[in-house]
Amino acid sequence: MGDVLVGTASWTDETLLTSGWYPPGARTPAERLRYYASRFPIVEVDSTYYALPGERTTRLWARRTPDGFMFDVKAFSLLTCHPTRAAMFPKDLRAALPPKDGNLYLRDIGPEVVEQVWRRFVTALTPLREAGRFGAVLFSFPRWFPIGRHNKDYVVECARRCEPLPIAVEFRNHTWMSEENREETLGFLRSHAIAYVCVDMPQGRPWSVPPVAAATAGLAEVRFHGRGRWPGDDRYERYGYLYSGRELGEWAPRIRDLARETSSTHVIMKNAYRDYAPRSARRLIELLEAMPDCPVRSPGVPEATVGGADQAGL
Repeated sequence: MGDVLVGTASWTDETLLTSGWYPPGARTPAERLRYYASRFPIVEVDSTYYALPGERTTRLWARRTPDGFMFDVKAFSLLTCHPTRAAMFPKDLRAALPPKDGNLYLRDIGPEVVEQVWRRFVTALTPLREAGRFGAVLFSFPRWFPIGRHNKDYVVECARRCEPLPIAVEFRNHTWMSEENREETLGFLRSHAIAYVCVDMPQGRPWSVPPVAAATAGLAEVRFHGRGRWPGDDRYERYGYLYSGRELGEWAPRIRDLARETSSTHVIMKNAYRDYAPRSARRLIELLEAMPDCPVRSPGVPEATVGGADQAGL
């Protein structure tokens, strides 16, 4: 049975910073990360979806967190077949982009630039892996990414390009987990040892993915999106959902069962509005700790200070 790690998506969300969850003394990104890591053993990095990370940044993340802390990292938008603005690319790659107004997609980009994006993304995560802080690369595919041979091949390509980093995949198109395709999808992921991301999201919509708890690799992942009016244009409509104890209690035994099948289970609260995510995460941890034989990992204690580049203000 593997550990269960519960945390949230992002520690720098704007509404979280103004919610009062952080103490007054946590004013800088470094201080906030240290405080977060004293409360939870894992975080999902959301900023990497919007821009490629840098090695210096990931090295500082590793330095500012205690042993046992883990980072799940969201894949850059282009690599998950989402629209990507030219301004989101590194400056030195923008000259090679096609002269197209609006959003760019993977199909619009030349192979040389795509290769550079993949290389830089994976290389930037090396400091986290070397420090024992890396969990998985999260590939959250869009609603227009249905089940099919071409898309299956692309999922396998993502796993290959990220090696030796493990990946986890979240589907937003219901065809992958429909009753007629569910076993095919799970079998496909198991055959390639790719982790399936179980989801809790609003149901009853044409795009809704059912809340199936299934392990397809040594790692299991669960993401809680909230059950409100999601997606929506307003931030509160998308993420402003505070889970009740009853709703979290529905998942607690399922998470324990996932832990029995895997070496590690990551649970991420994505209801990132004000302090809703850390409050929901804390409540779920309490429910899991109250269950017999459920190994919930406790957060470590970050070092009070770090030297070198951190003291230099980097």
